[in-house]
This record gives sequence, structure tokens and C-alpha cells, in this order.
Amino acid sequence: MLLGDLLNMASRAIWRKPLRSILTSLGVVIGVASVSTMLTVGSSATLKVKQDISKLGSNLLTVVPGQFRFGGVRIEAKPFKPRDVEAIAAQVSGIKEIAPASRRGVKAVFGNKNWQTTCTGSTSSFLSVRNWELEIGRSFTETEEKGGAAVCIIGSTVKERLFGQGDPIGAVLRVDKAPYKVIGVLKEKGLTFGPDSDDFILVPLKAFQRRISGSSDIGMVYVSVQEGYSSEAVREDIRRLLRERRKLAPGEPDDFEIRDLKELAETLSSTTKTLTAFLGAIAAISLVVGGIGIMNIMLVSVTERTREIGLRLAVGARQKEILLQFLIEAVLLSLFGGLMGLVLSLGASYFLCKAMSLPFVLKPWVLALGFGFSVAVGVLFGFIPAHRASKLNPIEALRHE
Repeated sequence: MLLGDLLNMASRAIWRKPLRSILTSLGVVIGVASVSTMLTVGSSATLKVKQDISKLGSNLLTVVPGQFRFGGVRIEAKPFKPRDVEAIAAQVSGIKEIAPASRRGVKAVFGNKNWQTTCTGSTSSFLSVRNWELEIGRSFTETEEKGGAAVCIIGSTVKERLFGQGDPIGAVLRVDKAPYKVIGVLKEKGLTFGPDSDDFILVPLKAFQRRISGSSDIGMVYVSVQEGYSSEAVREDIRRLLRERRKLAPGEPDDFEIRDLKELAETLSSTTKTLTAFLGAIAAISLVVGGIGIMNIMLVSVTERTREIGLRLAVGARQKEILLQFLIEAVLLSLFGGLMGLVLSLGASYFLCKAMSLPFVLKPWVLALGFGFSVAVGVLFGFIPAHRASKLNPIEALRHE
């Protein structure tokens, strides 16, 4: 008997009892939909993590003074000095740009509006190192940086809170007690990790040191690594140089930290992928349940159609053809469930991604995996009923009531 004939017979047997066939496939529908949705949302979450980290900077190392406890009291290690930054820039290879920075909580006032925010003092390199773009206005000039001019660039949150829809360029706002002229507004980045990244004011480092901190201390150093250089090698060079400059003895722990954004990205991506795989594996249990449901219904079907099977065997049908017919029925039921599950998964994934503010990522391999799962379930769980049907004795099958 041709394969087309077997497909035709299997299809007619399935649609002879459509409600039972649909209910039989329901377990596979839920299983495939659950697995595909978990994998799609997981892929979207992984992409969101990468996008958020890329907003913080590319190939970025952040050098900060360390913290340690003494007698139950947390003590900050001594801050960096301008000469430390100059030494890093001059003696470490592979650095694209370097931006020293310090920050402090301040109150910004304009007219009758005020806003509690953060003021960061740095150089114009801060913008490129941290992947910031200007919405309007300009960055600091070299003269403004060297002279510590009273100018500032504001984030979109500060602009909205103090100026609303107005144009802030040229306006003078007060940061604590010192006036600063607004020369630029940064493009909105939105929420990434931690606090609102758009809620800050950027001023020249020397202006910050003179008017806000009152010292030449530097709280952190942002280092952008050149393409083609290993961030690990650059980090180790910076570590050796700072240990030498801070006169740390061999065996003495570092009193500073060097954070590699690439490592953070890899760690978070690995975590989301592991969690996605774990949730997908749990969801796959419903596929097993769906497969068992198909097997049970197919066993019932074999019992109900025992006389039909006996008659076919008596008129010359081979055992192989009987096995294929019932196996095809199981696979068709599973495929129907798989396709319905994929359609349901696409809708569920889309709405979940929108609800969680994730980018919707449709991976072809997820669809292929769901389709493959449904075929595998049909073959694995359909084989036992099909094999049982093919092994029936024709005479006993014809006598079956």
C-alpha cells in the first residue's frame, strides 16, 4: 500500500471523531506552546541584557576605590588622584579613551522648580566612553575643561523635571549653591541597571572639584579598551600599575576594584540562558504528559478497531502497513498539536515581551524545535499502540466483540 493511501486512511480515522482528536492533541498544544514561549521570552531577555549593558559603554573597564571593614565599620579606600589617571593613560597600552569622574548627590534648582539628582564631574571623553549621545546642544570645549567653566550637560530626566517641554539651552540652573549654564541635553537611555541613568547633571571635572567636592579626589575612572586588545590584559596592566602607585606590598589585597563590563555581560547572559533552559525543561514535562495522552487514546483506538484490523490482515494487509497506519495517526495528532502550540506560543511570547518591555525576538530554531518535538512525541508514544495493532492475530481479531 502506498504512503499516500496510508495518510488518507489515518486522516479519515482521526476526523471520524474530531472532538476526541482535538482533546487528545491538547497536551501537545500546551507542551509545545510552553516550551516555545519560555525559549522565546528567554532569548528576548538575553538580548535585553546585552542591549542594556551596551548602553553603559563598549569594552568598558570601571576602576573604583575598594571598600573594607575594620571593627565592623565599612571604610572607603583612599580615592584616586589626577596623577593616577595620567599614569594609566601614559603607561598602559590598549586604551582608547579614559575619563576620570566623581559624583555626588545635589539639588538642582531652576526658577520655582527643584529636583534632587546626581552631579557627575568628568571630561568630554565621558560621553564617548559611556556611549552617550547629545540630543541638543554641545559638549565641553577644551578651554571649559581646563578652566573649570560653570557649564553643564543635563540628562533627559533632569530636563523634564526642571524645564518640561521648554528649551533648556542657555538657561542657568543652580546646582546646590553654584550657577551653571546648560549647554547640552543627552539622549534618553531609559532604565538599565539600578537607578535612572538619565537622572544626572554632567559638569567639567575641575568645576566639580572646585565648586562641589572641594578637593582634587577622583571617585572612579572609566577606561575604554581599543578593539583588538584584550580587556583582561589591559585590566591586569592597570592593576599592576595601581598596586605600585598605591604602595601595596606583595600578598596585600587590592584596595581598589576593576570591573569589566564584558564579564558582566557574559555572566548575565549565561544566567538568563541557564534559567531559560531550566524553565524550558520544566515546560517540556507537559509534552511528556501530552505524549502519554496520545498513547492512551491510540491504545483505546486499537481496541475499538480490532475487528477492522483483523479484517485488513485477513485480506492481505501486511503487519508493516498496519504499524505505519497507526503510527501515522499518532504523528498527525501530535503535529496538529505542535502547529497549534506554535501559533499559541507566538501570540503569548509577543504579549509577554510587550508586558515586560523586552524586544520580541523570533528565533527560527525555536519553531523548528517545537515542530521536531511534536514529531518525536508522535513517533515515541505512537509506536507502542501501532506495534500492538500490527501484532494482532487475524482470527482472534475477527472474533473480537
